[in-house]
Amino acid sequence: MAALLLVGCGTSGPTGTTTTSAPPGSTTSVPPSTSTTQSSVPAGLGPYQALWPFRTAGEVAAWEQAYRAGGSDAWHLQAGATAVRFTTGFLGFADIGSVLGTVTNGTGGHVTVGFRPSVSQSSPSAVVHLVRWGSGSTAPWEVVGTDDATFTTTTPAYGAHASSPLRIGGEITGVDENIRVEVRQPSSGPPLGSYCCLPAGGTGTPWSASVSYRGATDPVLTVVAVTGGHVQTHERFTVTAVRTG
Repeated sequence: MAALLLVGCGTSGPTGTTTTSAPPGSTTSVPPSTSTTQSSVPAGLGPYQALWPFRTAGEVAAWEQAYRAGGSDAWHLQAGATAVRFTTGFLGFADIGSVLGTVTNGTGGHVTVGFRPSVSQSSPSAVVHLVRWGSGSTAPWEVVGTDDATFTTTTPAYGAHASSPLRIGGEITGVDENIRVEVRQPSSGPPLGSYCCLPAGGTGTPWSASVSYRGATDPVLTVVAVTGGHVQTHERFTVTAVRTG
């Protein structure tokens, strides 16, 4: 997804599935087959790590009880709403607030979030990958990573154990990019650590940075890299998960 790549909104696909014009050849930073052992993964998420909004199965159960009692926070049942709240709220990218398309398949929900430079244009920023935590009609959506194409995070490996300082890297395609890296956790407001900024560009060009952080208490941390500056502050981002335990 180049910085100014323009796409249209989602179009209908097979029954029960909504598709969007995702970049061809995209790969996910949350592979279906991961080296993470089943015992280290929160129950109900399969091979995936819980990034946001829930940290534990207990939190999921508490919300489901509140929802059944009074309809509390019904947005947890909507993949698009959860992806936007993750982007604008948890990550703090208030300028990336549009859902440009959604794909729902056997691996979960894949929501393209982005922004609209003009009334007739839209620019994708990332494809947020979500899964339903649990089963049944009240199982909420949980963000587990992003599906990456031309801006990727490959180091650290998804679900790897993390310690500070953390080496972060991947590849990027673009012109005059400016990469900022942050380490976040759901229980904290500000980032636990950040690095700014790394000039980058080219086609499939490697990038890397080292981030020191402190105050990690949650079982899973979110590592996010973001670039922008052509049209707005935040334009594209990539997310992966690391574990503290």
